Amino acid sequence: MGDIVKFPKPDPDREIARLIQQARALYESVFPTEKCPAGVQQDTPART
Repeated sequence: MGDIVKFPKPDPDREIARLIQQARALYESVFPTEKCPAGVQQDTPART
């Protein structure tokens, strides 16, 4: 008891890269393109 736990400071470059990746994924889910990564499955319902 009484030990101090220090967490590492977040790397700003890594955080920015993560946020950009999330934004691109969100954009791609709304506006799919033909250059979509092969492993990504799009969940767009069929319109009738």
